Amino acid sequence: MRWIVCHIPTSPTSPLASFPSSPPEYKSRAPEFYGFVAWTSTSFLFVIYVLWALLPDEYIVSLGIDWYPNREWTILFPAWSIIVVLLTYFVYFALTLYGTPPLNHTSTISDSRAQFPKLSCKENEDQTSALLSAYAPYAKQDTTPELYDIPIGMVNHVLYGIKKEELREKRG
Repeated sequence: MRWIVCHIPTSPTSPLASFPSSPPEYKSRAPEFYGFVAWTSTSFLFVIYVLWALLPDEYIVSLGIDWYPNREWTILFPAWSIIVVLLTYFVYFALTLYGTPPLNHTSTISDSRAQFPKLSCKENEDQTSALLSAYAPYAKQDTTPELYDIPIGMVNHVLYGIKKEELREKRG
């Protein structure tokens, strides 16, 4: 007798649960009702707005409506609404710019949760070579490195190399 093993992917939260989990049997239909009410009420208000804007005064009074806003609001209300929407975009953009630190600020490079490897500087060893030696054990192909942030100095050193002037100073 031969057994066939079927590998079903499991959920990350529970190894026994199938992944993806099945949808719930009873789903609330409240969002559908809210959407329907919103759609019908906006349609109704739009029809009333168009009738108020286009019907002559005699027809509106004959319906039993004695008071209604001045007709100039048929133009003012949409104009004010458009201005409010545009100002909202402008305010959000301005708040984003206000909350963004300048490009030369250190918070754009590192934050308070950064984790760097422990440096063990020997005598006559500069910080760059100590930093390189801290990352050196993880440069082998068969090792799994610990999770550390790479300092911006090392990133610049790897990307751009040593400047010719610094190389001359080290040699000379």
